[in-house]
Amino acid sequence: MSVPHGVGPLTPLNKIKECIMKSMTKALLASLMLALSSAPAYAGHGNNIVETAAAAGQFETLIAAAKAAGLAPALTGDGPLTVFAPTDEAFGALPAGTIEALLKPANKDKLATILKYHVIAGRVGSGALADGATLETLAGFDVTISEAEKGFLIDGARIVATDIDASNGVVHVIDRVILPPEQMSRAGAEATIRRAIDRGVPMFNHGNATATVTIYTNAARTLLSSADLSHGERMRLERGLRAGENAQSVRESAWQLRYALDDVRESLVASNDMATIETAMAR
Repeated sequence: MSVPHGVGPLTPLNKIKECIMKSMTKALLASLMLALSSAPAYAGHGNNIVETAAAAGQFETLIAAAKAAGLAPALTGDGPLTVFAPTDEAFGALPAGTIEALLKPANKDKLATILKYHVIAGRVGSGALADGATLETLAGFDVTISEAEKGFLIDGARIVATDIDASNGVVHVIDRVILPPEQMSRAGAEATIRRAIDRGVPMFNHGNATATVTIYTNAARTLLSSADLSHGERMRLERGLRAGENAQSVRESAWQLRYALDDVRESLVASNDMATIETAMAR
């Protein structure tokens, strides 16, 4: 038998090597195909956040809640947004009847606030998670990141998967629903301002403007973090805080904060009076 130039006949040893190489190649291809077929459905980033969650198959309650709260358009928009997404199992751990109650039209605003507490404006990857870090949610409240033995927690919920890319943001999976703090009523907000002024004015008049600034600043930040305020009232407090920080003197800072608190208090009193009138007329 003639042998092509430069190629020797296959010896038994060469045949064994050739069989081994073929077997390894087949095994490698089989492993690759298995890995591709078992990859999470949400791994691709061509879909938006809602489509990514739907493809995963474990966020059906979250999607239904987002639609009921009218948030689906925001989650399918341009973004970018970061969503800390509770699984269906996480929603199932809520007290019996909670989900059904929240999905009722009468509770749309409350449901929207809870869901917004899971959403951050912008793209926040896992690299930005650090112990003690705070993130401002679309609900207007901050959430706190804390380091655990394995990974991180957000307001006590474990972050079980991170950096699931979507076309309009990123999704991190959490193992329970996180709830925003109870909102301070508008009457409570007005009382908070009144108490701050009652404490701050005597200190200012006795030459302790620094203490007055501290009292007014704490009151403003408390209102922003937990009070039921209108958008305009929130903007006024934020402008007051910025003006206080940029003031040329401590006394000017105290006055800038006082002006903001007075404006918001006036708005709160007016709305409370109108609510009282409307209640009386409805009797």
